[in-house]
Amino acid sequence: MIKNFKEAIKTKDELVLLTCPIDISRSQLEVALGHGDYDCVYFDGQHTPISDAEIVAFCENAEALDMPAQMRLTHTYHSYLVGRFCDFGLSSIMVPEVMTEETVTEAIEYFYYGTLGRRSWGGGARVGMRQFEKSPTRLEYAKWWNEQGVLALQFESVEAVANARKLADRPGIDYVAFGPNDLTFSLERHSNFPLKTAEECFVNVAEQLDPLGIKRCFAIGTKPDERDKLRELGISIFWESARY
Repeated sequence: MIKNFKEAIKTKDELVLLTCPIDISRSQLEVALGHGDYDCVYFDGQHTPISDAEIVAFCENAEALDMPAQMRLTHTYHSYLVGRFCDFGLSSIMVPEVMTEETVTEAIEYFYYGTLGRRSWGGGARVGMRQFEKSPTRLEYAKWWNEQGVLALQFESVEAVANARKLADRPGIDYVAFGPNDLTFSLERHSNFPLKTAEECFVNVAEQLDPLGIKRCFAIGTKPDERDKLRELGISIFWESARY
């Protein structure tokens, strides 16, 4: 049975995503997964060249090893395409550089089925089909997906930090990830912003989101012995680079 990433976010104190190149083979992925206890496998669709066929192959390999697969979306303004990419076998999407409520609303709309969203029905490569004894009905699969699919927002600007609660406090958002490099660019660009470092921003967002139970992720690969400082800043979801 494929791991329930959404449930793990709710119940586990810490999670680790294994970050991989999109062209990793199934045998290489199996070796990499043997180095730890991972909750999801991830590849970057924003800063690396990808093709639809490569996404399908990555997701097939991940599902064969009972792992959910996450992609960072190609661009913030492509949030209307999250359903299309999920039809290729993804279990999770991270939307980068989120700054506006409109982006969040659009991502939710096209990520979820039914009353929660308006994702279009279809796609033979969708994740989870083998979870059912026979081909699921429309409503059976929609219910399964809405209970399994993970939608994450990446905060990389002072605008996102200032409005963290407003952006993340809505049904369908599972966690928030920080992009510290772009966030630092944004701080340098907005010299009058009261917070001066990425670390101060992490703490500020924690103050906004902790009462809601929304977890945060540090979206740069770390080793286990490098995470204590991040834990102190309210981070509980980590990335680790694949070794194979």
